[in-house]
Amino acid sequence: MSTSIYDQLGGFSSVRKLISSFYDNVLEEEELATLFEKVNMESLIDHQTKFFAMLLGGPASYTDEELKRVHLRLNINDSQFNLTKSCLEETLEDFELSEEHVVTISEAFESKREFIVVT
Repeated sequence: MSTSIYDQLGGFSSVRKLISSFYDNVLEEEELATLFEKVNMESLIDHQTKFFAMLLGGPASYTDEELKRVHLRLNINDSQFNLTKSCLEETLEDFELSEEHVVTISEAFESKREFIVVT
């Protein structure tokens, strides 16, 4: 039986550190920072840690419908999603994840595009 990336990374606390660093990178991008001006970042990081835990094979669970509902009002476009994905990949590389893990996580994130981006 294979171990999930979530477990390989060390579980929730390790994923939380990764997500916190990810949002440091996101907030450095002017095009993205404006999306978070009125956001409680502590709460967001908590939710995003659970979301990424799910993507990595951990215990949290979000439905695609929940993702769509939460992101609808944000009017996120493809350019913003692409930049966010680049920040994610950069963060994963900063944490020295294997190229295989970076690709797997990036693909998992990409699989949620249609529920995050407003078309």
